[in-house]
Formats: sequence, structure tokens, C-alpha cells
Amino acid sequence: MSAPDIATFFCPTRLYMGAGAHARIPELLRRHECQRVFIAIDAALLDSDFYARVRQSLDQAGLAVTHYSDIEPDPSAHTVARAFEACSAHGATMQLAIGGGSTIDVAKAVGILATNGGRIHDYEGIEKFSTPGLPLIAVPSTAGTGSEVSGSCVITDTEQNRKMSIRHAALNPAMYAILDPLALRTMPAHVAAHSGMDAFVHAFESYLSRQANLVTDAINLQALGLIAANLRPFVASRDNLQAGLNMLCGSALAGIAFGQTGLGNVHCMARFVGALCHASHGLSNAVCLPAVARFNLLAAPAKYARVAAAMGCHVQGLPELDAARAAVVAIETLCGDLGIPAGLRELGATRDSLAQMAQWCSEAGYNRWNPRHTTRADFEALFEAAY
Repeated sequence: MSAPDIATFFCPTRLYMGAGAHARIPELLRRHECQRVFIAIDAALLDSDFYARVRQSLDQAGLAVTHYSDIEPDPSAHTVARAFEACSAHGATMQLAIGGGSTIDVAKAVGILATNGGRIHDYEGIEKFSTPGLPLIAVPSTAGTGSEVSGSCVITDTEQNRKMSIRHAALNPAMYAILDPLALRTMPAHVAAHSGMDAFVHAFESYLSRQANLVTDAINLQALGLIAANLRPFVASRDNLQAGLNMLCGSALAGIAFGQTGLGNVHCMARFVGALCHASHGLSNAVCLPAVARFNLLAAPAKYARVAAAMGCHVQGLPELDAARAAVVAIETLCGDLGIPAGLRELGATRDSLAQMAQWCSEAGYNRWNPRHTTRADFEALFEAAY
């Protein structure tokens, strides 16, 4: 008899959750005897009340601070190099990242270079570095990517026109994550919707993954429930601090899980949709989600039924397949309520591009995670359904 598969679970990040949690930042820096801190920050937050509060607390603590804010979406290796130069010139011994996934990813990459040397290209792949990076405190200003707790950072190689994934489950997540809904208040409604759908897809695909286990299932169901119940009121008002906190926690939970389970066809398709249409990652995911949700249902109807219950659907007593279909309807309704475009054509995709994207998807290797085996012809049908 063969030995059973052994599942593992690991999360190295300590979370601080709640409105005003940013007040703990000076204490965390003192814990590491830090005197000089480098801040990576979204440029849009520089004039925010939230950042003013953070800077005031750092100044009062007598810390020497410098910041870098020239960070674009899908940040490039050139951006990482410039940020690293600024961090090194300051002599920082810790980092603080305040922003979305791009900003946090840049800080992770800077931390790797600070202690391991070389170029960020040297660390593409899994566990290509062994020295922990500079200690990082991450303060997400969007509730979506989960970068603060995930074991990867994604940096664009502009010369090769491709994205590099640098992964290390133990050494790449932030040491501390500050989940403070006050950091979300300046986010526009459409960004809240798209980033929130990104978090939902993380939880949904991680839950359905072929690599899921009992621990990640529990985490993802909680994440799905939090996101489904709070995304609408959060998009309606970022001043709803309880909804914001719940979204941050749901996003972080999904981020903790998907790095260990992998993701599925939605993320596979969204990679190429985003590149082709110059659409945000969250929006690309959201537009592809309904078609993939319908496709994958056959592979995991019992899990779909539990997704429906987590999303608040009244499915008790229904046959399993009916309950599973309720999850797909709930997903479609959520997308509609948030104003997600009905198809890829609204993002600028052309029908002529669908076959090429299907080919790229078939070569990307997501069948190791996606619950239903997907051929190139299947991807063509999925892109057609999403078009």
C-alpha cells in the first residue's frame, strides 16, 4: 500500500488587525533596534492623512526615514534597482511598505537584494535565495493581492517582456502585516471592486485547487465568506471601516492559502488578458471568472455547494448539483453588482486574439492546480465564453 500524501501548512507573517493598527509600527521597528527605515509607498498616498499619521509617529520616535514612490503597476526590474539604490544609500536596516501589491512586491525585491546581492533576475523561480531579506512591515492599501503574506513577488523584465516570479514560502512574506482599514480610505470605488474580486478569486481558486488541504480549505471558506459579505458595502464606502477590515482579513487569508495551493484557470487566463488588454490584474480576473466557474463545476460540485453556503445562498436541503449551481449564479450576480464588464470585448480584446491566448494558457502548466483538466480547445471555448 502506498504512503498517503503529506500536506503541509506554514505562515511566517505576524498580523496586526484593526483600525489604528498602524500605531504599532514604531514599536515593531524598535523591537529590531532599527534607527533607519526605508519606505516604499504608492505615490497616491504621499499626501494622504494616513501617511501623515505614520510619518508623525516615526518622526516622534526619532527614526531616520527616506521614501521611494516612483512605483508603477506591474513594477519593472529597473524600478527595483532604483529603489534598492535609494534604500542602500539611506543605510536602512528595515523596510516599511505602504501600498498595493506592486509596492509591497518592490519592497520584497529590494529586501532580497539588500542581503543577497546581485540582480533580482538572479532569484526568479522557487527558493533561489537563502539569506532572509531586510525585515519588512507591510501595510496594504488595497484589499486584494495578499502580497503582504504571500511567498512570492512578481517583477517585470521589460527587456524580455515577461513577468518574473520570485518565490520563497518562508523568506519572502513580510515579517509583519498591518491590516488597518484607515489605509484603504482613499481607494477609488472601481479599484476597491477590482482588487476585491482579485481576493475573491484567490480564495475561490485556492479552495478548488488540486493541492488544497484541510487547513487551506478552512482558511479559504472563511475568506470567501468575509469577502462575499463585505465587498459590496466596502465598494459603496471605504469609510465603512468594519467592511474594510473584513476585506483586508479576507484578502490576507486567501493570500496565506493560495501560495501553498496554487491557483487555476482564472489566473491563467487573466495573465494573458492583462498583458494583451493592459487591464489590471483584478479586472482581468473578474471578467474571466464566470466562464471558468461554470466550466470547473463538474469537477467539484460538493465544494461548489459549500462556496454557495459561504456566499450566503440558501442551499440547505437542495440536491448537491443545484446547490453547486447556486454558487455560479452568486458569482455572476456579484460581478454584475460591482459593474464588472460583461466580456473581454469591453476590455479591448479582439476575437482574433483568443486562439493565441488559449495556446499560451495550454502551455502554462495550470492543470497541476485547476480541478478540471483543461486542453487548448477548452481554453479556446473558455475565452469565447468570456468574450
